[in-house]
Amino acid sequence: MINLSRRKLLVSGLAATAGASGLAVAARLAQKYGLVPPDHGGIYGLGETLTYASQRLLTRHSLAREFSRSQISPRPFPNELAPLTEEFKRLQAGRFADWRLSVDGLVAEPASFSIADLKSYPSRSHITELACEEGWSYIAEWIGVPLSHVLNVVGVHPQAKYVVYTSMEPDTWDSIDMADALHPQTFLCYGMNGSELPVAHGGPLRIRLPRQIGYKNIKFITRLTVTDSLKRFGKGLGSAACEAGYAWYTGI
Repeated sequence: MINLSRRKLLVSGLAATAGASGLAVAARLAQKYGLVPPDHGGIYGLGETLTYASQRLLTRHSLAREFSRSQISPRPFPNELAPLTEEFKRLQAGRFADWRLSVDGLVAEPASFSIADLKSYPSRSHITELACEEGWSYIAEWIGVPLSHVLNVVGVHPQAKYVVYTSMEPDTWDSIDMADALHPQTFLCYGMNGSELPVAHGGPLRIRLPRQIGYKNIKFITRLTVTDSLKRFGKGLGSAACEAGYAWYTGI
């Protein structure tokens, strides 16, 4: 782990070399310390690399702003959903008793968890803002189990670098690095504003990343895969969103 003084030195180096003639040097410096995002090869790759490296060095342990209960939005906006599949409707009719979250990859004990299993673990909540790249946002109380707890249960291998999370929605998946996966505010969320997580907001289970923009907070999570490389997932860019032109790291 890079200590604080070393982090300051590295960030200073990144900043000093980030001029028009030094972007490639800064990118090589980020590469040296393993701070290169999976979508670094695109037209905005150098900028994505500098953003990711700088934020990881400076804000790795920072917390997203939390709000008071009086600031919860009265009508949280659910963005449009794709038509629900017949399989989803079947699970919904059974009150999601048969819903499962599978966890595999670089773990000691691959496992499958029901919603009841997840609710049996110590629950946590935070009142945070979900901000969409399209300009809308809302504040809500999010209730769930920290992703770090589930990862501790299955036993993550030391070489793990990413967690890939997959939705029941077709062709919907994303990934985060271990810094975000183990962050105390990263939840597998099954509740909202004191009630069950509504289907319109991703119920019965979504990932909640208050330090990342809305589209990283995928709904209807059914699988987690712990890995040391993202190259074999999709086009190797880290998410389906990246394949559509969005950034992989969207720290806010």
